[in-house]
Amino acid sequence: MATERVIFTKEMKRSYTILLPNMLEMHFKIMAEIFRHDGYRVELLQNEGQGVIDCGLKYTHNDACYPALLVIGQFINALQSGKYDVDRVAVMMTQTGGGCRASNYITLIRKALAKAGFAQVPVISLNVSGLEKNPGFKLTLGFGKRILYAVYYGDLLMNLVNQCRPYELTPGSTQQMADKWVGRLVKELNSGKSPTYRSVQQNYVAILKDFEHNLPRTDKKKVRVGIVGEIYVKFSPLANNHLEEFLVNEGAETVMAGLLDFLMYTVNTAVVDYRLYGIRKTRAMVMKWAYNYLHKKQLDFIRLYRENSTFTPPTDFEKTRAAIKGYIDEGVQMGEGWLLTAEMLELIESGAKNVVCAQPFGCLPNHIVGKGMMKIIRENHPGVNLVSIDYDPGASRINQENRLKLMLAGAARELENEQASEEKDLAPV
Repeated sequence: MATERVIFTKEMKRSYTILLPNMLEMHFKIMAEIFRHDGYRVELLQNEGQGVIDCGLKYTHNDACYPALLVIGQFINALQSGKYDVDRVAVMMTQTGGGCRASNYITLIRKALAKAGFAQVPVISLNVSGLEKNPGFKLTLGFGKRILYAVYYGDLLMNLVNQCRPYELTPGSTQQMADKWVGRLVKELNSGKSPTYRSVQQNYVAILKDFEHNLPRTDKKKVRVGIVGEIYVKFSPLANNHLEEFLVNEGAETVMAGLLDFLMYTVNTAVVDYRLYGIRKTRAMVMKWAYNYLHKKQLDFIRLYRENSTFTPPTDFEKTRAAIKGYIDEGVQMGEGWLLTAEMLELIESGAKNVVCAQPFGCLPNHIVGKGMMKIIRENHPGVNLVSIDYDPGASRINQENRLKLMLAGAARELENEQASEEKDLAPV
């Protein structure tokens, strides 16, 4: 029997706390403040560990994909903690409407909550497709614009942290710098003034210059490791066993495309659907405009990087799209689709020849566009170091880390050989 849906009403908006699952710490902290600015009481969940996994396993079918299990486990673990009035709390989850199982998370969450004794808790779908609507939660143009600014800020800070943390002279100074800016941006949102694109650009420049000039770093070269994969496992430390932290502690620099790239990929799917199948022309026209808008903003920020710092800017998404030519078609859109393949190729072309593909065990789409594409990528790019890591409740963290250490050992030898060759070329005859 289907679980009855509990509507999130206008009255609930004033008195209910909405629990948000965590994925990208800095992005989501800024986003949470935008929710509060619009009158919602929200809390970004920080609980993790075996208790979260156990809750997910207990209240979810064991065939559910790992991200669903973790999100459900995080919700139920929080509700069981005694920290919240379970009659005055709601949970929120994004819903894309695509072919991935993620589109069914909402139903899975409702069933799991009912099974755990929390059937009264509303589950709010955050979507732009009109899949579900709630009187107490509405997406407005202003809200959407501010969320987009949060994506810009989060991507910038993530990119700078990745480029600085492995080289910082004072341990922890990079994260302190990032936390300082998250605090400033949150305070700005709390000021009541609606941010403008001009003010966002000004903040961008200030952040770039602060990291550039006020964060002492070594110039010692380190192994660069790209991370790709299913979006939740790629970004969430809860899902990938703190993959970035592990790689940095092992002496590597991590490289990842930001959340904006995924948004552009998602927007572009409607355009591709119309081109291939001639369906939803009006939607395709709107999404084409949205894609061009996002792409223009990305180019603006790439320009600001180059004008105000020596940091490596994000890759132009059009270059990322072009990377798949001869490998896979844009019609492949299940899961992360062609984007996952494109990110691997773009990383290799930009010099990050060591790539970790993080994916949920049993995620068929991502195994095809990730692990399934590695053979041809290796054939066309000799010397690349690609490793696929599966994550699920039964996966051994030790085995995962041993495979990563093996990859890093090979990468370190290659870097030493490159440096020795450069020194030989520079030596006087």
